[in-house]
Amino acid sequence: MTPEPLLEARDVSITFRERGRPVAAVCSASLSVYANEAIGLVGESGSGKSTLARILVGLQPPDEGDVRLEGRSLYGASRAFTKADRRRLQMVFQDPYGSLNPRMRARTAVAEAYRAWHPSGRAEARLAAEELLQSMGISAEDARKRPRMLSGGQRQRVSVARALAPTPSILVADEPTSAIDQSAQAQLLNLLRELQAARGLTIVFISHDLGVIRYLTSRVYVMRRGEIVETGPTEDVMRAPAHDYTKALLSSIPGAKRWSTA
Repeated sequence: MTPEPLLEARDVSITFRERGRPVAAVCSASLSVYANEAIGLVGESGSGKSTLARILVGLQPPDEGDVRLEGRSLYGASRAFTKADRRRLQMVFQDPYGSLNPRMRARTAVAEAYRAWHPSGRAEARLAAEELLQSMGISAEDARKRPRMLSGGQRQRVSVARALAPTPSILVADEPTSAIDQSAQAQLLNLLRELQAARGLTIVFISHDLGVIRYLTSRVYVMRRGEIVETGPTEDVMRAPAHDYTKALLSSIPGAKRWSTA
């Protein structure tokens, strides 16, 4: 028997207005992710993947369609996106500097997120924050620094720690490697792999970089102009893409032709 998806989007659509004209950002998009799975959502800038990510975590209600968490509707008639649902669904944003309070030390930012979801005193929250940051590779000295004093990679790891403070079951990461250098990218990707193995974390990873998607995920959804145009096991899609858009994405990656024989 096929297990029920942990998180599922069903025919989600949303339209915005740009200069007075309607622009379809997401068009009848459907995806599913199972417990302890890492899936990828890939596409060019403006393909709608970030908008879909915001819909998944409750930051943007769709015009049509629904999101289901363990089979329960989150955007039904009752708009049943509860606080418990929000705790289970956390998001890491593309710009780590923009998602952190510039006046708040890293340790304080994570402790604040911890206290928002766990009944605890300041001392307990600070200890939990220090342990989380240490597991992210942030030293005690760096944990006392404000975001501007940290590197891009360190800021992004602080953002991941902050997202993990509520102890979510699903982490939606929206282009978390795009604003950091290659060395920091590798560290972050390895960290996410370790978190998935150690915590049983389910990950939805959004990126324009198929190489990153290939490294981290087991299944991939390819998005173009608001639509899901191809999906399948990541290796299958990378080695033998069926859609012309996926082929074009792959052709732009140096050395990607070798994947078909890897």
